[in-house]
Amino acid sequence: MPGLETFALSVVIGRGARYETQDQSGWCHLLEHMVFKGAGSRSSRDIVEHIEAEGGNINAATGYERTSFQVRALKGGLPLAMEIVSDLIRRPTLVPADMVREKQVIAQEIAEAADAPDDYVFDLAQTAAFGAHPLGRPILGTSASVETATPQSLEAFRAHLYDPSAIVVCAAGAVDEAELLALSERWFGDAPASGLDLSATAPEPVQFVGGAQPKVRRLEQAHLVLMLPAPSARDDDYFALRVFSEILGGGMSSRLFQEARERRGLAYAIDAYADTYADAGVLGVYAGCAAKDGLELAKVTAGEIMGLAERTEPGELARAKAQLKSSLFMARESALARAEQAAGQVLLFDRLFSTKEIGASIDQVEASDVQRLGASLLEPRMTATAALGAKGAAAAAEGFSRALHG
Repeated sequence: MPGLETFALSVVIGRGARYETQDQSGWCHLLEHMVFKGAGSRSSRDIVEHIEAEGGNINAATGYERTSFQVRALKGGLPLAMEIVSDLIRRPTLVPADMVREKQVIAQEIAEAADAPDDYVFDLAQTAAFGAHPLGRPILGTSASVETATPQSLEAFRAHLYDPSAIVVCAAGAVDEAELLALSERWFGDAPASGLDLSATAPEPVQFVGGAQPKVRRLEQAHLVLMLPAPSARDDDYFALRVFSEILGGGMSSRLFQEARERRGLAYAIDAYADTYADAGVLGVYAGCAAKDGLELAKVTAGEIMGLAERTEPGELARAKAQLKSSLFMARESALARAEQAAGQVLLFDRLFSTKEIGASIDQVEASDVQRLGASLLEPRMTATAALGAKGAAAAAEGFSRALHG
């Protein structure tokens, strides 16, 4: 990326919490924490001090289908970044005393998530959507399942999870391609091949099972998540789903914002989103509202989804496409976002997509595609709902399904 004085390195493993058994729930996240306690010849303090001495910062993130290790630093810092990330992934020390302390930290993190209603409601919604499947469990796991891990069992888990067949190395910004290739060969080239590949070790397929997860809690505001089954990231209707979500609740001109907030005053915050995985997806709506308004808000949301499935206005279709392309182009102006996006494309499709190609795919979405997508969302007659708040909010969960399907 010409003109930048910094770079972003993203080493992404195409495996995450979806690859856990129920007994291992939370181990991916625990492992991500533990590798920073010491790796290679460096202590926990050494890792961050050496990166920060180069003007950089280091981070990691655990998802359902990916785990990524990220470094941002000044131009010229790529050799150190590659060495340290390679140590984190391939040579963590996993000291027992460190694991005891880190389990305590994660127990606090789990408690913090449970205390944050606008986070916890999404965990409830995942369970409603996918049930006992790993996609239906919180990425953080539970204190009980995390507690069962030992240094030996976590090391065996790491060797499988971080298998070299699942690793993609990406960099963007002030980087040289030849240097990146040479460093990748040096720090990852001798990784022993397991003979496995992603397709051979794919996790169990997932199905949207649907259901309701109402939880009564004394809160000033009710938090709602309303979901429908949707296409996957690999589906031909992926971009139609993104356009549908944008028109429904993607911004201040969206149908839900205008109807639920501006016209009726039912919610302060309301937006729609599309979450997609390799073989499944959901269309979701999140709203924060007074508990007494939850049922009415659920009915309004159902009405807007059904209305969009019947008719799309030319102006809102054009705005949705412009917003999607804008977010795409803005993301590509960030070196880290570009590296992460590239890794995701390689893991899902084994190729890169240009902005021109993606922009053309967005432009090709027509009103008939949006309506066909809307019909496909409603056809299974299934919903997944979560409501967190005062007792009255629970009615929203059942009300959404009833308004859609009778």
